[in-house]
Amino acid sequence: MKKLLAICFVFVTSNALAQSLVTPFEKSKGEKTATYFECIDYYQQLAKANSNISVKTFGVTDAGYPLHVIMYSADKGFNPVQWHQQNKVVIFINNGIHPGEPDGIDASMMLLRDLATGKLKTPPNIVLAVIPVYNIGGSLNRGSVSRVNQNGPDSYGFRGNAQNLDLNRDFIKNDSKEAMVFAEIFHWLNPDIFMDNHVSDGADYQHTMTLLTTQPSKLGGPIGNFLHDVFEPALFKSMKEKNWPMCPYVNFENANPDKGWDAFYDPPRYSSGYAALFQTMAFVPETHMLKPFADRVKSTYALMQTMMEQSGKFSKEIKEKRKASIEAVKQQQAFALTWKVDSTRNDTIDFWGYEAGKKKSDVTGMDRLFYDHTKPFTKQVKFYNYFMGDKFVTKPKAYIIPQGWYAVTDLLKLNGVAMQRLQHDSLITVEVYRIDKFQTLPRAYEKHYPHSNVTVTKKQETIQLLKGDFIVFTRQAADRFLVETLEPTADDSYFNWNFFDGILQQKEGYSDYRWEDLAAKYLNEHPELRNKLDEKKKTDTAFAASASAQLDFVYKNSPYYEPVHLRYPVYRVVN
Repeated sequence: MKKLLAICFVFVTSNALAQSLVTPFEKSKGEKTATYFECIDYYQQLAKANSNISVKTFGVTDAGYPLHVIMYSADKGFNPVQWHQQNKVVIFINNGIHPGEPDGIDASMMLLRDLATGKLKTPPNIVLAVIPVYNIGGSLNRGSVSRVNQNGPDSYGFRGNAQNLDLNRDFIKNDSKEAMVFAEIFHWLNPDIFMDNHVSDGADYQHTMTLLTTQPSKLGGPIGNFLHDVFEPALFKSMKEKNWPMCPYVNFENANPDKGWDAFYDPPRYSSGYAALFQTMAFVPETHMLKPFADRVKSTYALMQTMMEQSGKFSKEIKEKRKASIEAVKQQQAFALTWKVDSTRNDTIDFWGYEAGKKKSDVTGMDRLFYDHTKPFTKQVKFYNYFMGDKFVTKPKAYIIPQGWYAVTDLLKLNGVAMQRLQHDSLITVEVYRIDKFQTLPRAYEKHYPHSNVTVTKKQETIQLLKGDFIVFTRQAADRFLVETLEPTADDSYFNWNFFDGILQQKEGYSDYRWEDLAAKYLNEHPELRNKLDEKKKTDTAFAASASAQLDFVYKNSPYYEPVHLRYPVYRVVN
């Protein structure tokens, strides 16, 4: 009798566990997505039942909850350092950065369960780390109307986080606690492959899954060539074999794909652009918003499965080529600070679309765009996926950053940058940038008024530096990150994100009547400046008519003018 009761207890317990591992998505037959609390509870139950699953928590987010990382390892080892020593491919998946796009949240729950229970086999040289819900604040802010273009689920989270920030614009500027914790996780894992699951907006077409891949030419090195020539084609081929034919992220205008389209440009503010700074192959799956939620989740599952399969198949090449690319960056001297499409080169892709037409709007009475689902088509189109580097800069032997700019040096530390501190007050001859021109966005963008179109003048100066100031030697793995954040003319430089706006305001000035006498005395003592003033008046009529402009000209060419105004406080050591 006792034996029978024990058997019954085991059966009931096993059945209850099996029921607890059926996801809300599955229970609802593809209508619902898991809430944040359902998702975390699910993974905790999964980890209790399976020793090949580990749940680890990291720092607190803006919403007050920690970020979780769910890890799957067939051999039950969960040390990323050992993973790399064992030459395992580390795949890092992020979900719910935009919680209204929850496909990856539900697909990952099923994927990790199927891996843990052995239903889905994975190559032994692959390990998986998953953030189940990244934007927790947005996930808790649930509704059913904010994604007006989207077909399900019945309720979902909101795009903005607890600060109303779009976290997929925050990977460089780090305004959110999420972004800072993400950087800690990213560098702890040191992933070979990164995926950030999304849902698209935009044109209508037949594909359920599209894929944004960080530009291979921008990624560079052996890993960039491997991504373009081998790995990405293998993903597309495998997805087609799984009956989920996909195309690159759709990025054309005016509903007309005939001219083809440019690959999406992802500077480091985006997750894929950030990952590329560290020679990590990065992908942003974008399911199509008008497809049924169930199909979107299933295709996301299939792509993650495909990513594991192909990573296992090419594991040796991935590890070798990424390692070679990291070493190449240490030796690299010239770096592009921005990129533009090479319109002379393209790939040809298969695109499954719908014919677009015009009809009368029931709202405005005017012509409106519509896609005719009775007229599907398949055609080959041009995909401009080659980018050329622009605004090249030669990296210095070192950067020096005065310690007062700790918001910058703290982010460098967070991103694994090796730094030293000056042991003594020192006069050092360095290359100095002075900010000549820049434009500032007139309206707020993600908590900032970013700068763009920056121009600088560079010259050598001897600068007084203090004990404790930071010196950052290059020829380290973080060189791409250093150059693209510290060079002020780079797309997503810390200067452009307002980290150095203190230098843009002049702190001292003069009263015109007082400066008149000092300026006259200074001009008498420095006839060369008098000549420069006279020449400028001859060639610039507005300047010649403005007494205040002339007084300012003399002031800014005299020792009375403060040297730190517009002097960029990241100095380059080149000798």
